[in-house]
Amino acid sequence: MSVLKVIEILGNSKVSFEDAVQNVINEASKSVKDIKSVYIQDMQVSVKENKIAEYRVNTKVTFGIKN
Repeated sequence: MSVLKVIEILGNSKVSFEDAVQNVINEASKSVKDIKSVYIQDMQVSVKENKIAEYRVNTKVTFGIKN
């Protein structure tokens, strides 16, 4: 039997949504091991001068906990 934990992490990128999610994984993996999945709960962009300035994601990261 495995035990999993879920944490909520916000990520951003000036490149793309995919890059924002990768940034979440990169940052989470610095302190969390055994990441199983990332659920994208919400996506949004900030706009400046009628252009996308930043991509933002609200994620839930699931990882295993060792007993």
